[in-house]
Amino acid sequence: MARTQIQSVTPGGPAHQAGVRPGETLVAINGHPIVDVLDYKYYSYDPDLTLTLRTEAGERTVELSKDVGEDLGLEFATYLMDRARSCANHCVFCFVDQMPKGMRDTLYFKDDDARLSFLMGNYITLTNLSRRELQRICDLHISPINISVHATDPEVRRLLLGNQRRGGECLEHMRTFAQAGIVMNCQIVACPGLNDGAVLQQSME
Repeated sequence: MARTQIQSVTPGGPAHQAGVRPGETLVAINGHPIVDVLDYKYYSYDPDLTLTLRTEAGERTVELSKDVGEDLGLEFATYLMDRARSCANHCVFCFVDQMPKGMRDTLYFKDDDARLSFLMGNYITLTNLSRRELQRICDLHISPINISVHATDPEVRRLLLGNQRRGGECLEHMRTFAQAGIVMNCQIVACPGLNDGAVLQQSME
């Protein structure tokens, strides 16, 4: 099943009034491919829309008008219209690893998803973003995003995150975001003897 397949349509909503039906797959809005919730929310914000839908009989288009920012009234199998992206790190201070056993499974899922950073305020480490995703944040001006920096010294950050391959890329990505005008809220988990003292001073500066 396509992740952008429509599960339900809110009665009386813009999509319902335009004739959109459950079971159809949302392919594009105003010619822009819809991959997940960020594409959906960004491209459906405007008042005049052309939806490209895939049905069992093929593709069709639907045109509709609504208020600026008004939700279309479409529900998908998951909120993200995709799987949540899990953390690729093994942080020395991981809060999830420190939780007691025997709690509900969802509490042990380590998310590190840029979409949830923008939509829900989650903090991300930037270690699992593809080039396409990095560029999309800039192109769509996804702002603000919340970043777990921890250290700006690449070697120290690799140690803290337990990620030798991508743990040291933080500043490079943050410079790219800054040049694109993306606002970044940053946090540091200070670990005595690892990223405090002179390392913390460098990170703050």
